Amino acid sequence: MSFLNAQEPTVVELVTDFGINIVWHPSMGLEIGQQVTDILEDCISGKIHIDIFVFEGTVIQGPNDTGTMNYFCERPMKYWVKELSAIADYVVAIGDCATWGGIPAVPPNPTDSTGLQFHKKDKGGYLGKDFISRSGMPVINIPGCPAHPDWMTQILVAISTGRIKDVIIDSYHRPTTFFNDFVQTGCTNARAFNEKVSGGFGKRGGCLFYEVGCRGPMTHASCNRILWNRQSSKTRANHPCLGCTEPGFPFHDLAKGSIFKTFKHLGFLPKELPEGENKLTHFFKAGVAKTVGLSKDMFTTTK
Repeated sequence: MSFLNAQEPTVVELVTDFGINIVWHPSMGLEIGQQVTDILEDCISGKIHIDIFVFEGTVIQGPNDTGTMNYFCERPMKYWVKELSAIADYVVAIGDCATWGGIPAVPPNPTDSTGLQFHKKDKGGYLGKDFISRSGMPVINIPGCPAHPDWMTQILVAISTGRIKDVIIDSYHRPTTFFNDFVQTGCTNARAFNEKVSGGFGKRGGCLFYEVGCRGPMTHASCNRILWNRQSSKTRANHPCLGCTEPGFPFHDLAKGSIFKTFKHLGFLPKELPEGENKLTHFFKAGVAKTVGLSKDMFTTTK
């Protein structure tokens, strides 16, 4: 449903301006039942050419690798995924579930859920670590819970206009266009982060990192550069970032119960800090910022 909220470009513009033919979508497709099965079979046979196979949702392999916990069009969904991935020029995974298994893949993972080419932080997933599509590219991952709609439409435009080869992907197959900076980049609470001013839900003037588990400084995403609905973001509304574009979501190798809670050493040192920064350096800079009162413009990003 997030896809339908895209604004730059919109779903309509994908069709009218960029010539993308959406063969079938569960919320927009007119076909039901056997008609959907016929479409999928025509795609696999080559009668309908598939340039881009976009998949959302975890691949359910259970029980005992049968996939029968998730039927679609009269057969386990995982078989459709395998066969459509094999014939598509590009494969795009949308959302945490499709990229690395998401919440369903959290242990004990009773459904044996996994992502297309990653299982959490480990490369492999359902299609295997060596999978490449017919274009020669691995699965392109657009994570998030949900993924930002404009990340989806913009990557589809890049493919349809022949510019996908110019897109750099990181070690988790995420386009760096959207996942190079941190969520904190552009956050309106960035100064409070540097000055170690604690905040809380709905409390303006403080940073959510220190008490309620905001993961903005450690999460790669452009939520505060490409705003949701072009208006806001979680952190701008004073709700902590949950780190949903990272493969460790939702617990990020912390103990269960870490959501909305900052885990600390000695009762006051956050267990996790931004990449490339140790605890001593971070708290020294925070102390200097509090003492000197540096200008607001100097504290707009983590970089």
